[in-house]
Amino acid sequence: MRKFINYLKECYVELVKKTTWPTWQKLQSSALLVMVATVILALMLFIIDFAFQHLMTFIYTL
Repeated sequence: MRKFINYLKECYVELVKKTTWPTWQKLQSSALLVMVATVILALMLFIIDFAFQHLMTFIYTL
């Protein structure tokens, strides 16, 4: 049990004193970048899916 308590104390010290947290502006810009990349990827996948759907429909109607 002593090792576990020591582990929790060390985790707390590392999170509070040794970890560098991003600023609010960096966090917002990173989140915005992730959202934009997600939308672009979703649009690309939609276009590919749409194209394959019409291609397979064309092939099956032959």
